[in-house]
Amino acid sequence: MIGRGGRTLAQAKINLSLRVLDREPDGFHSIETVFLRLDLGDDVRLHIRAKTRTLRCGVMRDQPQTENLAYRAAALFADETGWPGGFEIVIKKRIPVGGGLGGGSADAAAVLRILNTLSPNPLKTDALLELAGRLGSDVPFLASDFVMALGWGRGEKLLRLAPLPSRDVQLFYPPFGIDTGEAYALLDASRRPMPHAVPELTAEMFGDWESAARRSVNDFEAVIRPRWPAIDALMARGERYGLFYRLSGSGSTVFKVPGIRTRLAGGPELPRLQVPEGTKIIVTRTAESVVPVELLD
Repeated sequence: MIGRGGRTLAQAKINLSLRVLDREPDGFHSIETVFLRLDLGDDVRLHIRAKTRTLRCGVMRDQPQTENLAYRAAALFADETGWPGGFEIVIKKRIPVGGGLGGGSADAAAVLRILNTLSPNPLKTDALLELAGRLGSDVPFLASDFVMALGWGRGEKLLRLAPLPSRDVQLFYPPFGIDTGEAYALLDASRRPMPHAVPELTAEMFGDWESAARRSVNDFEAVIRPRWPAIDALMARGERYGLFYRLSGSGSTVFKVPGIRTRLAGGPELPRLQVPEGTKIIVTRTAESVVPVELLD
């Protein structure tokens, strides 16, 4: 019999800026980034069960449920806290898969937040975010109550930032994803010998949209653009006309914040946008708040 449960919206994120620093001895990279939540999200529901552990998600296809990051989050919570004995997770996907928008991480973070809300002995925030950090670099931010944050280390170190005023965002999702491991391998290959990089991003750089656009960078773009023309076409448009286009994460999604310029207006007349073949456009907004967990019977 299914017990009590909860649901929430697993909100996607974009990276207003993303720098990849040194590769650590364990093979992982240090990063510094500015995370910002979106209104776009996956619907995640979880019910407590006595013993059985199950997950249903329409886009999993032949993937074993135990490999899904949301399942792994629930199993980790249960193994670390001794509760619950079982769970049933149902995910309705809206965030594109493999698009650099944190979809899998958002689902995992939502599961952690739901379980911690339902738990008879909830974890303190630091302990919950420590669990989140074991699952991936985006998960701590998405498990937090921050709308916008400066992140560094492997993403587990977070500084809350005052969220920028909510604006429309256009997401350009090409008909392919980019594997994060492949993106890091391309970046490593392009950087040999690896330079010693130091953090440069500050909260003041992202105090308003115009400053954020001028300061925005993504280290992956240099190695992603030459290999994927659809991404390069969008980024080139932004560069030529001073429009705020940026790759989110390691791609493949390119986002645009309409009405924000990376430099003073002027130059060539803006032609009509030619959307690369097969690219989907998703219109959403930057979030004003973190969607809370709703309790279910």
